[in-house]
Formats: sequence, C-alpha cells, structure tokens
Amino acid sequence: MSTLTERTRTDAARETPARRRSRVDRLPYLLLLPCLVVIGVLLLWPLGQVVTMSFFRLDNVRQLRGDREWPFVGLANYTQILGDPFFRTVLRNTVLFAAANVLLTMVLGTLVGLLLHRLGRKMATFVAGCVMLAWATPALTGTIVWKWIFDDTSGLVTWAFNALPDGLSQALFGRTDWSGYGWFNSPLLFFAILTLVVVWHSFPFIAVSVLAGLKSVPSELHEAARVDGAGPWTVFWKITFPLLRPVFGILVVLSTIWDFKVFTQQFVLAGGTQDRPTFMLAIYSYAEAFSPPPRYGVGSAIAVILTLILLLVTGLYVRMVLRQEDES
Repeated sequence: MSTLTERTRTDAARETPARRRSRVDRLPYLLLLPCLVVIGVLLLWPLGQVVTMSFFRLDNVRQLRGDREWPFVGLANYTQILGDPFFRTVLRNTVLFAAANVLLTMVLGTLVGLLLHRLGRKMATFVAGCVMLAWATPALTGTIVWKWIFDDTSGLVTWAFNALPDGLSQALFGRTDWSGYGWFNSPLLFFAILTLVVVWHSFPFIAVSVLAGLKSVPSELHEAARVDGAGPWTVFWKITFPLLRPVFGILVVLSTIWDFKVFTQQFVLAGGTQDRPTFMLAIYSYAEAFSPPPRYGVGSAIAVILTLILLLVTGLYVRMVLRQEDES
C-alpha cells in the first residue's frame, strides 16, 4: 500500500505543467458530456427521424413500425407543400399571429416588470406570486378554463354580454341575446381569443425576466436622470432599455419561438383540426400527419420547414448580437 502511494505521488510530481493544463482544459467538456448525451437522445435523435421521414412517402402505421418499406420520394413532400396555396395562408396566419403576440407579450410583460420594480418588497412579492400563477398553469388546463369562459351558453363572457342593457347592446353590437353565440366561429374573433390566451400565459415570464434585469441597473443612473428633469418615458428609453437590450433580445427570440409553435391552445379552442381557415404551422403539421388519410412524410416536411424558420430567426439574432459586440 505504501509503495502504491509513493508511486502515485511520484507520478503527480513528474506531471508537467502542460499536461496538467491540458487535463484541466478537458474537464469542462467532460462535465458537459452527460448533458450533451441527454440532449442528443431527447432532441437531436427525434429531429433526425423527422428530417428522414420528410424524404419518404409514409401513409401507413405499418411503415412506421418497420413492417413495410419506405418509398423514397426525395423533395416531393417539400415541393407539394411549398406549391400548395393553402400553405401560404397558413404561413401568413403564423407570422401575423406570432408578430402580434410577441409585441403584446413584450409590452405587457415589460409594464408589469416595471410595476413590480416600483412596488415595495411585500407588495411586489404578492403581485409576482399572483402573476406567476398564469405561468405555472399548464397550457391545457388554462386553455380549458378560457374555453369555458367563452362558452356560448354558460360562459362568463356570454353572461356579461347578456347583462348589458338591451338598448346599449343593440346600439353597439346589433343584438341583445348572446346565448348560443359562437365566439370561436369567426376566424378573426378566434385569433383574438387565442391571442388573449397565449399572452395571458406568456407575459409572466417576460415580467419576471425584465424585473431581474432591472435589479442589475444601478439606481444612481435613474436618480441622476430624474434630477436632470427626465420623465419616466425618457428614463426608460435613454437608460433602462439600452442597458437591458440583450435581455429584451433574448426574450423576443424566445417569444417568437414559442408563438410560432403554439399548438395546445389552438387545438383545444378549435376542438380539433376541423377549422382549417385558422390553421398555423404547428397544427397544420399535425393535421397532415395524423388526420385520415395520414401523410406522415408531408407532416414531417412541414415540421422541418417550421424548424428552419425558427433557426433562421435565432441565427439572425445571434448575428445581431455578435455585430453589436464587435462595434462595442
């Protein structure tokens, strides 16, 4: 035992600084290896499977189980999707919906974050806890609640409109009885309700993130600006926003990714995949893949197109950040 200990000490003493430095440099990669394995198994492998499926004609469950061969079609699925006029409608719906939701979520979340920053500790804790309830609520549960609120017979919104004076309701909306009114039948109204649901579920994360960023801004800068006579609007745009620009950039990218992939809320509010005029890319991919007759290859191609769009958005943001760092 003593001989082994002495040999270990001798080997450690003989280790050159270069070898020791090389071993230390490899340590972070070894620590990251378990995470990379998990990411590869849970994310990269399914993504690779989807990309592979997009190049084949798959219209049977037996093909997915490996009982039948996969006819290779190359880019035919992509050509079919990109040449379909309905795809352009779906893409337009997705882009407009994501842009409106990102804007509303960022504005509301920023305002709530500024409010929390101005409140006292106890009140800010109470308000933040109430706000985070929306974020903690699962998307499925929250959407079911909102669908009940807009129920055409017993919903809270229907009850509130029926409670309006008949003269006022007739003058504003042209009707007095709102029982049985289909709140989800109009595409425009459907997207308005869907936007309400998504913004309600998303803005707490923005608010808390903005609040964390505000805590890092030196209070002396705000105090000096107020002494110079700057108002709240000027203080925000001249001091707060430039210092929190990286935070806002990350939040915009994350919100864009989340809003492009909205599925659960739309599926529950629409009651399935029957309302095609309100389709967006995520539910469009699901409908093509699983609605009879199933077309798993086409659905996979739509999913790959959605992924490429999100990668493009992320790449543009990373390029913008790197350019700003080079200029600074």
